[in-house]
Amino acid sequence: MKRVRKCVFPVAGMGSRFLPATKASPKEMMPVVDKPLIQYAVEEAVAAGMTDMIFITGRNKRAIEDHFDKAYEVEAELAARGKLDLLELVQGIIPKHINCIYIRQAEPLGLGHAVLCAAPVVNDEPFAVILADDLIDGEPPVLSQMAQVYGQHLCSVLGVEEVPRENTRQYGIVKTDGGEPGVVSAIVEKPKPENAPSTLAVVGRYILSPAIFGHLAQVQAGAGGEIQLTDGIAAMMQEEKLLAYRFKGVRYDCGSKLGYLQATVAYGKKHPETGAAFTAYLKSLHG
Repeated sequence: MKRVRKCVFPVAGMGSRFLPATKASPKEMMPVVDKPLIQYAVEEAVAAGMTDMIFITGRNKRAIEDHFDKAYEVEAELAARGKLDLLELVQGIIPKHINCIYIRQAEPLGLGHAVLCAAPVVNDEPFAVILADDLIDGEPPVLSQMAQVYGQHLCSVLGVEEVPRENTRQYGIVKTDGGEPGVVSAIVEKPKPENAPSTLAVVGRYILSPAIFGHLAQVQAGAGGEIQLTDGIAAMMQEEKLLAYRFKGVRYDCGSKLGYLQATVAYGKKHPETGAAFTAYLKSLHG
């Protein structure tokens, strides 16, 4: 088994919950303080030792490519004005040794299909998947924690956390043997609370065996014509061990307005530039 070097970012979704903000700009480019969500996701992958960033994009996603590309005009302008600290910030968005690869998902056929689009680049290597909507503040970063688990057990790992039972219909829910990390015995996509096998939800972080591609290619499209990643994982689980890892960190569901606002407050309070003044401002609001 090889070291995990590749990370897939499915970023082709519409972001309809944030319209009109996402009408012409991707939801992954929405900033939390001064960095877009996709940059937090890429930084997490880089921290975990990954070198190939594979973006599965769709229409109106050029801003993501532009963000990680060299911006000659911006850099020349900053240099001419002597704004060297900002120049360094712009040039350091992504380290020099990182490869960015963009694959177009022509139709929005679901998360499973988006992951399957990465198969020609991933080939027969284990790989990670990050959903940028799930911003997770972890120390060390969550994908680093999961890469360590993968290194010990050499099998697929899902990042999971407990959710309220009434929310199970929003997630893939797993049943485990109760260990830590737990061996998964069942995974169900968005079950009703009364049918959920547990309250352990899969939340936007995966390290997967390349065997998943064969299973995703066989998955029948479900509701809305979408190929679900959960179905591919459930099929793969019949042949390979799968672990659920309860990560250490705080997750913000930035796919929802409330989660996005919570993340903005949390990250604003600890930002080196704004933290003290913003915290004081929030305290003043409480009277």
